[in-house]
Amino acid sequence: MVKAVVLGAAGGIGQPLALLLKANPLVTELGLFDIVNTPGVAADLSHISTPAKVEGFLPPDDGLKKALAGADIVVIPAGVPRKPGMTRDDLFKINAGIVKDLAAGIATTAPKAFVLVISNPVNSTVPIVAEVFKKFGVFDPKRLFGVTTLDVVRASTFVAEILGDLSLSKDVVVPVVGGHSGVTIVPLLSQSSHPLPAGFAKDSYDTLVNRIQFGGDEVVKAKSGAGSATLSMAYAGAEFAAKIIRAVKGEKGIVAPSYVSVEADAAGGAALTKELGQELAFFSSNVELGTDGVTKIIPLGKITEAEQTLITAALPELVKNIETGVNFIAAAYSTEEPRL
Repeated sequence: MVKAVVLGAAGGIGQPLALLLKANPLVTELGLFDIVNTPGVAADLSHISTPAKVEGFLPPDDGLKKALAGADIVVIPAGVPRKPGMTRDDLFKINAGIVKDLAAGIATTAPKAFVLVISNPVNSTVPIVAEVFKKFGVFDPKRLFGVTTLDVVRASTFVAEILGDLSLSKDVVVPVVGGHSGVTIVPLLSQSSHPLPAGFAKDSYDTLVNRIQFGGDEVVKAKSGAGSATLSMAYAGAEFAAKIIRAVKGEKGIVAPSYVSVEADAAGGAALTKELGQELAFFSSNVELGTDGVTKIIPLGKITEAEQTLITAALPELVKNIETGVNFIAAAYSTEEPRL
């Protein structure tokens, strides 16, 4: 029995994500929560002929608590999507409080659930969730994940396009490390399962890296202010959630990049820290998944000079993003106490 919960289930990411989770035969119960429309979304999904029982809840009458009761995996796409001209700082100011309150709900109702954070900016919202869990005394670094899968999906698709065969896109595997915004997104193209063409030009390489890093901007612009990368993000979120569910059910050898606490694996975190040359609380790297969540953080391994340059550029931004999330919770709880 697996209960999956989507917080922000009526939004642009939440609805298609809930649909994909309903279609997953391993999900037997699906809890949906949002500030509007969730009962209607749940009723609609409940007519689909798959095993999951679906219930939708709104904030009144302890709706968040009811949605989270018995949750095994919680996915958080809640918040406001990015619009043209909106900076990551703008997005943070809007979404930080939303994520904080949802994290408190998880801490009090489903503290053992695996928590997958999609709400942007992920580099800062994952530390927010971690700090809230620490305040409530329930933080388990092995069970908290920032979903960076969309960067991997984009990298796979774009490499397949360059190779001239989109049918390869499901097979192409490109590790993407660092974080989940702009320059913090570092595709390790030298480790791609399907190498780039021989003699691939440097300017073409730079263009590809930039497209992977700023693919979200491409979508925001194409939607002319009407939305962000909602459908592709829902797909990526469902893909990662499916891997977590499979691992929890005992499947071995599942490896996927995710933005996690380096405390989740002491040995792997130490090796990664040595490679980076500085300590970071969170970093996205290949992670081996198991029944308890993070089993192993896999170091970067052999990378090129160009990739090292990208990582060097990412580190100061990651430090700033992490501090932003941590400082937000420190300030929030300076005037209020966490309550169980």
